[in-house]
Amino acid sequence: MSASGRDARVAELRGAFRRLTDREREVCALVADGLSNAEIAERLVVQSASAKRAVTRILAKLGLRDRTQIAVRWCRAGL
Repeated sequence: MSASGRDARVAELRGAFRRLTDREREVCALVADGLSNAEIAERLVVQSASAKRAVTRILAKLGLRDRTQIAVRWCRAGL
C-alpha cells in the first residue's frame, strides 16, 4: 500500500473512532491496552455489565467482530 493509501486508511479509522462517544473511545483505549471487561469497569468505576455493554455498542457501531479488532484498529489509527 502506498503512503497516501495508508494515510487515507488511518484517516478513515480515526473518523470511525471520532463517531464514538468520549466514554466509548476511552473504553477502546483500555481494550487496546488489553484490559478485561472487569478491569475496564474497575478503572472507570462502573459495573462490569456496563463495561460489557460499552464494548458491545462499540463493536456494533464499528461493524467489528471482537475485542481484538477494536484493539488492532485503534492501534492502526495511531490512537
